Amino acid sequence: MIPKANRLNNVQEYYFSKKLREVSILEKEGKPIINIAIGSPDLQPPIQVIEAIKSTVEIDNAHSYQSYQGIPELRLAMCNFYKRMYNVVLKNDEVLPLMGSKEGIMLISLAFLNTGDEVLIPNPGYPTYSSVTNLVGAKPIFYNLNEENNWLPDFDELEQQNLTKVKLIWVNYPHMPTGAKASSVAFQKIISFAKKHQILVVNDNPYSFILNDKPQSILELQGAKEVALELNSLSKSFNMAGWRVGLVAGKEKYIKAILQVKSNMDSGMFLGIQKGAIAALKTPEKWFTDLNLIYEKRRKIVWKIMEILNCTYTKNSSGLFVWGKLPKEKDALDFTDKLLSDKYIFITPGNIFGTNGEGYIRVSLCVPEAKLNEALQRLIVVKLKK
Repeated sequence: MIPKANRLNNVQEYYFSKKLREVSILEKEGKPIINIAIGSPDLQPPIQVIEAIKSTVEIDNAHSYQSYQGIPELRLAMCNFYKRMYNVVLKNDEVLPLMGSKEGIMLISLAFLNTGDEVLIPNPGYPTYSSVTNLVGAKPIFYNLNEENNWLPDFDELEQQNLTKVKLIWVNYPHMPTGAKASSVAFQKIISFAKKHQILVVNDNPYSFILNDKPQSILELQGAKEVALELNSLSKSFNMAGWRVGLVAGKEKYIKAILQVKSNMDSGMFLGIQKGAIAALKTPEKWFTDLNLIYEKRRKIVWKIMEILNCTYTKNSSGLFVWGKLPKEKDALDFTDKLLSDKYIFITPGNIFGTNGEGYIRVSLCVPEAKLNEALQRLIVVKLKK
């Protein structure tokens, strides 16, 4: 066999990629699996989004290669959305459409990281940050987030490290998996830290409109564009995860560097998806109000699930998940595996997001109320039997 590339030696197959195969086998055996682990929105996009892609299919040039930068109307819609929702002024050359923000993590890393550069990565945090860092030959340096500090960076601790090789820091607020929010003060500290040490900040911001009264962009802060980029996505906000459409915003010079990579990686986004994205970005704010009413109802059921499992949690969080702390000395992986094998309920163990996720679990809100109630009833029956 021809050996695989050395870059794969420090990269594991994504947890959900492996675990969902196991879940699929159980389902084929007839087991009544309830999946409350995955953050894939189950609700429909706005109706005008569906209509936009339908009406685009018959346009003459719809099936041709499209611009690497996206059509001008899409970039304008993204700029207008940022002005309307975050009060951030962007020029057309300060935004770049992406095939999902996950693509952005790879493109940014390829555009700015050299072999041996160091990258500050949150622990707990999205596993793709470290995977991509390893793939491009840079070195992940994990910084601690913990409950005592509201899952925000401890800058006193960071300042004690040798930062001379650090080129980039990933931040993600509202935070996944914990749902923690960053205030303007917290964002300002991040920007000041980055300026002091000449580090590029990337805020991954796909959850800002989900169960969050005050959506924020790191680019709202004066001077942020000097050192900061922001990833955003239509996946969670508009139930368009399968469409693979997102954006990166920031200083034109940084966007051009990312485009240098992107233009060699793909040949533009399907026109229908771009037209659908434009329709989504023009959706009135009532869309988020109605969407969040659904998630609020679901979250109340998940809180009950957490209580049945003897987990502690905060009600002051946002995003598509509830993050719960297990009873003392419970192993998250063992706990969730047992729940899957005994009760056929699939929940995410917190340790897949880093060592600071050990002892925690994450439950998704992307599940209909009926399914959440069914999971709750299974757990209540277990508790009553005990």
